[in-house]
Amino acid sequence: MSGDKIRVLLAEDQSMVREALAALLGLEPDIEVVAQVARGDEVLAAARAHDVQVALLDIEMPGKTGIEAAAELHTALPAVHILILTTFGRPGYLRRAMESGAAAFLVKDAPAAQLAAAVRKVIAGERVIDPTLAAAALAEGADPLTDRERDVLRAAADGATNAELAAQLHLSPGTVRNYLSTAIQKLAARNRAEAVRIAREKGWL
Repeated sequence: MSGDKIRVLLAEDQSMVREALAALLGLEPDIEVVAQVARGDEVLAAARAHDVQVALLDIEMPGKTGIEAAAELHTALPAVHILILTTFGRPGYLRRAMESGAAAFLVKDAPAAQLAAAVRKVIAGERVIDPTLAAAALAEGADPLTDRERDVLRAAADGATNAELAAQLHLSPGTVRNYLSTAIQKLAARNRAEAVRIAREKGWL
């Protein structure tokens, strides 16, 4: 093990994808994958244990999403450079990833050489953002939902009634109804199901 290699942590719940990424990065003379995890809630401990410099995080993971893991990692270990790698090129994800401390955001179908180059660039203090996504995020504008509206919509996704949502979120049914109504209006949706779908497609949930 060479001491001057860039020490990378890979967090990806699909083992085949994770192993393929590790193999590709392992071919680079200056990069070494020193830790691999399959859950978002294992990222921080692994980063600490293996003294990583760059964390490559998938968004969709059990335990914690890559964006939640990024925020936790950025707070606890601000020196670690975070690169979000995702199948979902959603503009809202990009905005939330950057707010969570990510230095790079790439989609998984990017060429392998681009990934290795991104690792080197974030170590050098640069930001790397998929240009198509960056343009889409600018065109999309900011997420109009408040944290509470997002919580209620997320909870409503499985079809729970207002009374069930109220019990789950420790709110009154009237408050739940107001949050849902405002969220539906903001998203120009016809109903809560459409509001959930729109917010998910934009990466706001």
